[in-house]
Amino acid sequence: MFTGLIEEVGHVRRVDKVRTGLQRLEVEARVVTDGLQLGDSVNINGACQTVVQVGTDRFSVESVSETLQRTTLGSLRVGDPVNLERALRASDRLGGHMVLGHVDGVGHLRRLDEGSGQWTLAVEPPTELRRYVAEKGSIAIDGISLTVAQVLADEVFTVAIIPHTFNHTHLSHAAVGDPVNLEVDVVARYVERLLTSDPNAPRKRLELEDLRRLGYSED
Repeated sequence: MFTGLIEEVGHVRRVDKVRTGLQRLEVEARVVTDGLQLGDSVNINGACQTVVQVGTDRFSVESVSETLQRTTLGSLRVGDPVNLERALRASDRLGGHMVLGHVDGVGHLRRLDEGSGQWTLAVEPPTELRRYVAEKGSIAIDGISLTVAQVLADEVFTVAIIPHTFNHTHLSHAAVGDPVNLEVDVVARYVERLLTSDPNAPRKRLELEDLRRLGYSED
């Protein structure tokens, strides 16, 4: 589990296609390598990966075909900046929100505007994720814990980025059109599952009566 609070922006130093459906990625980093051990989990641009090799200023992970198909890790190139976060320890503060590192889909940046000391980021999610995006809800964009500001009529959603987040993540290198890994709030997934006993049944909207039936009150 992660918090979505990026510890460091690392850089890709090597990309090896070991064989079909398996990629080995070497990332240069100085903060997250402190205390890092083989088998530990590291969130790379929102995707939880297992460390297979570690040094003083770099580490390596291997990505299987499922990860390469569902995330942007397969398109990384040498020199690319990546958001990094080590797995949450039981004694750590949960400053962001619960981020599992399980990417739900890839969206695209549609706008990145600066104004009044902050940035507004507009993202177009894939169609199958739109029902999970709610105003004031949590979402992880490339591993960054963010709050949805608005959901617009064309299903594009916006988030507000403060200067600290902009300057301490890879968003300072972002450009319109870039693909981004998205992880929706896991609570939305479980609520949907509770409301739909048959996973193949048509989806329906979450209504107030549904929440009452699940035990929530209006108090």
